Amino acid sequence: MSQEKLRIAIQKSGRLNEDSLKILKDAGISIDNGKEQLKASSRNFPLEVMYLRNGDIPQYLRDGVVDVAIIGENVLIEKGNDIIQGEKLGFSKCRVSLAVPKSMKYTGIQDLDGKRIATSYPNTVNEFLEKKGITAELHIINGSVEIAPNIGLADGICDIVSSGSTLFKNGLKEVEVMLKSEAVLAISPKISEERKTILEKLQFRLKSVLNARTSKYILLNAPNNNLENIIKLLPGMRSPTVLPLAEEGWSSIHTVINEERFWDVIDELKQNGAEGILVAPIEKMVL
Repeated sequence: MSQEKLRIAIQKSGRLNEDSLKILKDAGISIDNGKEQLKASSRNFPLEVMYLRNGDIPQYLRDGVVDVAIIGENVLIEKGNDIIQGEKLGFSKCRVSLAVPKSMKYTGIQDLDGKRIATSYPNTVNEFLEKKGITAELHIINGSVEIAPNIGLADGICDIVSSGSTLFKNGLKEVEVMLKSEAVLAISPKISEERKTILEKLQFRLKSVLNARTSKYILLNAPNNNLENIIKLLPGMRSPTVLPLAEEGWSSIHTVINEERFWDVIDELKQNGAEGILVAPIEKMVL
């Protein structure tokens, strides 16, 4: 009898596809991936990958055609808010925003009342405008919505924004951020108990990779007379490792710090007499 496999959907092409394959690879999952394949299997983990259009993935999850998916949170909010959301994966970060022509004098959301907005996110826009008490006419477009104001189809647009360069090139300015998004692991409500067991193993691996990506391993030399202050700055996973150096009055400290606090911590360590600070990336972090 063949082993049960977890079926995971990822975007067919583009940045989300590349980042999804990379996190699976970092989690030790090898995928036999040929060109133009719609389906591929892992040779060292019970996983089958299906390459699908991003907008179709919520329906495949709902129907139980796939068990899990790596998908943009923005797509899940728009088309699959009934689907279970698992881990946030830390990549493909963007905003879903409203934008208007640069020439428009914009003082607040009330300026969009009665206006025409082009978007491929009608549910997200409707919900946002409803909360604000604004009524607008929506033009649903699949594809490049940025040109809509230039061709007279709309007064503004709602779209995903990463750097803002596409808006700038089309003479638009971002005026309202409706939501912030990143890639997430989405789970089908129809996943079987047997496949849930495989999913738990996958989630364990993904968490180890994500913990490593947001942490740094740090080694430093500290004067013993300031050891207590320095240890307070370094929480570590449980507590820092402290080892005596050959030179009397000094110790070596090893620990892990969160990347977000990294430079602030380094500055404080130096102020407290820390020297020889070495920083190394972490490949995996199993907690």
